[in-house]
This record gives sequence, C-alpha cells and structure tokens, in this order.
Amino acid sequence: MTAHPVRTLTLWFCLWKFLLLAVMLASPGPGYDTSTTILSPTPPASQSASFLKLARWDSIYFLNVAQRGYLYEQEWAWGYGYTKLLSALSAGTPREVLHLALVGIGLSHICHYLSVLLLYGLSKAIFGERHKYGNSLPFLSAALHIVCPAGAFLSAPYSEALFSFLNFLGFYVYVQALKDDRSGSLLVRDLKFVAAGCVFALATTVRSNGILSGMLFAYDATPALVEIIQARSGKLAGLRRLTFVVLGGAMVLVGAVGPQYLAYSLYCQPSASPREWCVRLFPSIYTWVQSYYWNVGFLRYWTISNIPLFLIAGPMLLILFYSSGWAVSSRSQSIATDVNDEQPKVNSENELTQACLARLALPQATLALLALTSYHVQIINRIASGYPLWYWWLASSLLREGKPGFRGSWFAKPGHVLCGMVLYGVIQASLFASFLPPA
Repeated sequence: MTAHPVRTLTLWFCLWKFLLLAVMLASPGPGYDTSTTILSPTPPASQSASFLKLARWDSIYFLNVAQRGYLYEQEWAWGYGYTKLLSALSAGTPREVLHLALVGIGLSHICHYLSVLLLYGLSKAIFGERHKYGNSLPFLSAALHIVCPAGAFLSAPYSEALFSFLNFLGFYVYVQALKDDRSGSLLVRDLKFVAAGCVFALATTVRSNGILSGMLFAYDATPALVEIIQARSGKLAGLRRLTFVVLGGAMVLVGAVGPQYLAYSLYCQPSASPREWCVRLFPSIYTWVQSYYWNVGFLRYWTISNIPLFLIAGPMLLILFYSSGWAVSSRSQSIATDVNDEQPKVNSENELTQACLARLALPQATLALLALTSYHVQIINRIASGYPLWYWWLASSLLREGKPGFRGSWFAKPGHVLCGMVLYGVIQASLFASFLPPA
C-alpha cells in the first residue's frame, strides 16, 4: 500500500492529532461543568489554559490523584498504575493541574503513537509476509487505530492510550512466544510467556479490563493440562510449558490484586471501623466503589433513560461481537492465503494465524459482553481501542470490499464504518472539550 509504511503512519497520526487538537482548542467554554477550573487555585495564562480543555470528565480525577495521591475511597476507581506513572513523570515540576495535564497529554500522544507502531508490528507477526494482501493489512489496521472511536480520549490525560500500548505489547510478546513454541526455541518461549504476563499485569493496573487478557493463558493452560493427564509420554515437556503459561497468568492476577491489597492495608485496619467491602470474601475496593458510587453492576444500566447511550455504543458492540465470531470462523482464514490460492493453505503459518485470532477473540468478546450487561455501556467506544482483533476484521473487509465473493457484515458496509469512525471522532472531540457527553 505504501513504500514507507512507518513514515506514512507517522504523517497520518500527526495530521489526525492536529485536527483533533484544533477542534478541542476551538471549542466553546467549559460546558455545563466547571470542575476543571476549581482544580487550579490560580488561573493559568490564557494560552496554556486552553489545554485544560483536554482535562475533562475522568481526567479530573486522574490529575487530582496524581497531584496529591489517593485521598477518598471513590478515587480508587481510577487506575493505580496510570496515576502513579503520571505522578512520577511530573516529579520535579510544579504540582499544578496545568503541568500535570500537559504531562498527561504528552504521555497519551506518545503512547497512542507507539500503539500504532505496535499494532503494525503485531499484525505482521500474526499474518506474516505471505498472505495475499502483503503489507496492506498490517498498514491499514494500524491506520484504523489512529482514527478509532476513542478519539479525544487518546489525546487527553486519560488511561486509554497507555492501556492500548501495554495491551498491544503484551499481545505482541505472547504471539512471539507462540512462534518460538512452534520453532522449538523453548527457553525463549518460556521467558516470553512470563514477560507477556508481566506486561498484561501492568496493563491491568492501568485499566481493570486488562485482566481479560489473562484469558489467553487460560486458553493455553486448559488443553495443555488435559494432554498431560492423558499422555503416556512427553509429559515432562508438556508440564514445563504449562508451568510457564500458568506463571504468566499468575502475573496478570498480581496486577489485579496488587492495588487492591494496597487499598485494603489503608482502609481496613483492625483498629478502625471497617468499611463494608473490607469484610467481604473478596475485599476489592475497586468493585465496591464502582457499585456503590457509580451504580456499576449486572443490568443496572438497563434503564429507559440510558437508551441513547446504548444507541451510541451499539455500532461498536456489533463490531466487537461480529469480529469475534469472524475470528473463530473459517471466513478469517481467507486473509492468510496466497494471491493465487483459491483455498486456504494448511501450513504452520496459517495455523498460527488462526490460533492467534481464536485466542484474541476471547478477551474482546468478553469485554463486549461485560460492556453490554454491566458497564456504563458508552465507554466501550473508548476502551475497545486496546483490542486489535476488530481492526483486522475491518481492515480485511475494506481490502475485500467490492471484490467477487466478498461477504460483508449484515449491519454495515466497511466503508461506511470507516466514515462513521472519522465523523464520530471529530464530533466527540468537540463535545468532550465542552464537557458534554458521551464520556
């Protein structure tokens, strides 16, 4: 598609970010909420204050926690890993909200750009160089991540960009471990399983849905355990692989439990009157504050007043569910075939591609199901940015659209989906900067 993919992606990234920043900085006023203004005790210079238009919604909490640490119970709903990193990067600078906001904006831009490059590399690692679309599929997938519906949230002081970077990095390391497994590089494979788990653990400290990536390890561990039990020979090799897969999965669990333990040690002292969540079987401050303060829970969001938010989230939910089904169906095999092949080749490269797609379908489909039934459903438009599978489905559909034998989705043409993403990103940036929903 292009002779210089990284250079072209960089140019497109800069143009898109410039457009979004221009829209946000030109947006009128603080909207109906002035929370950003009360964070700063003294009004900053007007030129710099314009960037506070990117400090909206949850970013106010992120900046406040990064500024003075966790103070109130409900603040533990926001990722421990992101706020601590933001605080560390701001060390040595004035602890004013503007400086923290600028650091957060810079971090989001850097992480989003690195995510674009990582998705490009991950796509090449999974689909190889011999599939019939050559470099076009990895390039287009990375380009779609630039204009994904997360929009302004990947520019503002939010955790989405950092999460996408870490989640993509974890997927990349995990895929490399699977490739090493097939090539016989067992020591490197074992180390990469653990390394992938550590990266996913970091992602989980940034956003709690990072724990869903641990499903990759469960996917590998379950059949491996069955094979070890049933096998009469080769048990030692299988046990070794299973050990490191489980160890990698345990790292993800550490990323989820670690911040909860810190909160427990702060709020659940025996000498004090314990909070209700302290005496639960699984004393998680995160699940408590989400339920108690934000009414997050199974079907709690299913009210008539929230119908517009379900309509806003509907297209992305359809894409996530549909592309997850595509990944485990025979239709996804067509993107791994050679130009002259009418049927998919049964070789190790195609098998690896299908194995990776099936694994990545699990966390994505689970995320969509949780968003539909338990989350504030509109956030799916931004948290889906950290899951690569739907980019590949859309990219392959765009490349095949209009060609003989192409079977598109029943709900939209690929070109219409792309146009909708771009329009949504621009409109949402304007609404975000004016402190207007959806958030």
